Amino acid sequence: MNKYYSISFLFILLVSMLSCSKDSLVNVVPGIKYLGVSDDDITEFDDSLIVDLEYSDGDGDLGELNPDINSLYIKDRRLAEADFYFIKPLAPPDSKIQIKGQLRIRIKNTFLLGTGNSEKTVFSIKLRDRAGNWSNTVETHEITIHKKP
Repeated sequence: MNKYYSISFLFILLVSMLSCSKDSLVNVVPGIKYLGVSDDDITEFDDSLIVDLEYSDGDGDLGELNPDINSLYIKDRRLAEADFYFIKPLAPPDSKIQIKGQLRIRIKNTFLLGTGNSEKTVFSIKLRDRAGNWSNTVETHEITIHKKP
């Protein structure tokens, strides 16, 4: 009799697991992964830093329709405040689909804060979706900014 109940329990457990909807397993909080930068030595004002990220989102609500809403957070560790940037929608705005892809970010006009010939910094980056969920934060490796000759 115990063997019957054990088999029944396992069968019910298996059916329960298989009947879970796909939506319940989808993570609607965006995730990002740091892939790299264009160069780790740049000249202030002349060079742009290109940061490559991989993103994923379970419901596809990354990016904004309104260009006045900024959803990309980039913080230079040398500064007290972060900068925010606009990202256009990465999926059709009315859809609820899983998305995954790569995002290339151009950071222009980096500059030295002090009077030295170079400074080192790290950039922290995260994304906010239209529901207000923040992704994880990733950091670049150390970048050296050189004084313009």
